[in-house]
Parts: sequence; structure tokens; C-alpha cells
Amino acid sequence: MTGFAQTADEPPSAANARMVVLRRQAEVPGAGVPGAGAPGIVAGSYSYEGTHPVAPWHRHDLHQLEYAFEGVVEVRTAAARYRLPSLQAAWIPAGLAHVSTFDRARTASVLFDPALVRDSASRVRVLPVEPVLREMIIYAARWPIGRPDSDAVADSYFGALADLVLERLDRELPFHLPVSHDPLITDVMRYTDTRLADVSIAAVCRAVATSERTLRRRFGTATGMTWRQYLLHSRLLHAMTLLVRQDSTVLAVATAVGFDSASAFSRAFHAYTGQTPTAFRHDRV
Repeated sequence: MTGFAQTADEPPSAANARMVVLRRQAEVPGAGVPGAGAPGIVAGSYSYEGTHPVAPWHRHDLHQLEYAFEGVVEVRTAAARYRLPSLQAAWIPAGLAHVSTFDRARTASVLFDPALVRDSASRVRVLPVEPVLREMIIYAARWPIGRPDSDAVADSYFGALADLVLERLDRELPFHLPVSHDPLITDVMRYTDTRLADVSIAAVCRAVATSERTLRRRFGTATGMTWRQYLLHSRLLHAMTLLVRQDSTVLAVATAVGFDSASAFSRAFHAYTGQTPTAFRHDRV
């Protein structure tokens, strides 16, 4: 997983993306309306470990909160590409077409009926995870999403967890980059993402056969940010992946993503993540 290099396939519309039905519908007498049967599985957990794309473009019938214990997860939608380093969580709303890629990752997901978490934003968000939320995600493994029925304890537990998640949806972290349907800008992003160590705007312009003025104008129009802002964010996001892997020094990571010194890298990384590179890595040992 180098930078945020684009894949060749285009994301389908949500209507055409493959639907993944994650829950079993079990009739539980007394659930919902008193005296009436109702779907019993409103939430549950799911675990994953590995390194490969989980599925082609797809969408879920449930909201997903995916927490990374180890490694890095990348989630791509039609609007943006999100990077989830370990100890963070990604919120993926029900019905949103996406594809996920795992790099040495071990994750746990909690899946919620949309009625439990009212989210109208319809976008992925990377969220900080405090110890209490982490422990609740871990304990939720007691109730896998594929279980045949539910019970009052499970429903109460997931109701409380849903309330905690809803409070945190407005605390998202800026760990994402835009995508574009403009072929020129897609080429610019791809070239930039794969040459973070030494890329320059002049080199990008030569590679995509355009002028610097045109690139600046079209890039800003397509993404809402300058190319240099994009480059900085891409460098810092890729640095997270290298730091999580634990097999390079901080100076080597800084050099690999294009910083001239460890001090300049540390300042930029702290401004972006709220942690120094050393502290970020130490938390993930």
C-alpha cells in the first residue's frame, strides 16, 4: 500500500454495488411493538485478519464501525479515500458503496441497524477511539452478527454502544484524500502518490502533459485543495503506514515520504495527527 495510488476500476453507483446482507432476521416475540414479533438482530460483531481487498465494490445493509487493532485499513468511496491506522475506527454508513484494502491488519467491526444510529451524512469517517469505546468493541464479540437470535442483554448493550458512537461522529479525524472523476486530476494524484519521496509540480506537469497553471486551476476546482496541500496530506498518510509497520526509523520514514529532516517531518506530523511520529509509533507497539 504505497501512498494512495488509484485503482483502475471506477466505483459503481450505490444502486449497482453488490449488497452484502450482514444480519439474519429472527423473529423475537415481544421485540419492538408489545405483543408483536420483530427482527431480533439489530446489531452484532465481526472480526477480520489478513492482507487483501475484502471484496469488490459493495455496500452493507447495516452501519459498520470498523476498529483496527493492528496494521492499516484503506477505505475508498466515490468521494474520497480514507486511511485507518491501528487504534482508530472507520464509520461506514449502511448503503454506501465502498471497497476496503487491508495491510497486515486485524480488525473488529460492530454492525448496527440504521435505526440505532441516525446518520444522514452518508460518508465514511475516521474516528478516535478512547479506551472505554475500545473495550466495548472488544466485548461486543460476545454477540456475532451471524447469531440466529438476540436477547435483551445484547440489545441493551448495543443500544448503549450506539449512543456512544453517535456522540463521536462529529469528532472525525482528517485522514483522507479526495478522489476525482477528471482523468487529468486522477493521473496527477496517481503520479504524486507513487513518487512521494521526490515529486515536484514540474515533474507532475511533464508526466501528464499540462501546464502548471492548468494543473493548479483544475486541481483546485476538482478537489477544493491545492496540489501542495494534497501532496502534504498524502505524505503524512503514507507515513502513518510506514510507522505502523515498525520496520524503519523515523528519519527513514521522513525521507521516504519526502521530508528533508526529521524535525520538519515531526512538526508536520504533529500538526496533522496531534502526536509526534515517535509517540504515534509507540502507541502501536
